[in-house]
Amino acid sequence: QVQLVESGGGLVQAGGSLRLSCVASGRTFSDYLMGWFRQAPGKEREFVARIRWSIGTTYYADSVKGRFTISRDNAKNTVYLQMNSLQPEDTAVYYCAARTSGSESYDNWGQGTQVTVSS
Repeated sequence: QVQLVESGGGLVQAGGSLRLSCVASGRTFSDYLMGWFRQAPGKEREFVARIRWSIGTTYYADSVKGRFTISRDNAKNTVYLQMNSLQPEDTAVYYCAARTSGSESYDNWGQGTQVTVSS
């Protein structure tokens, strides 16, 4: 059973930085894509970034490109989301998610971590 546990959220001023972590367990993730999503109050959940675990290729939403960086540490089975130049519109609950490369949807989700950016 895949388990994903996020941490690292908090309150930060506009222009600041945070790094989110997602510890993955339960299986080998070499064939997985790991993603970060976020959901702001009253809004739909939206894609933020993803990384292919095996080769480290990444993809970002336009809204975060150039400010956020997704990475993984194979030894720690952990995926990170480094968030720089944070803005109030980045305020949301951030979720880590996982899917196999052959799956069309993310099947495994973490519990989420709150990120609040004050102006």
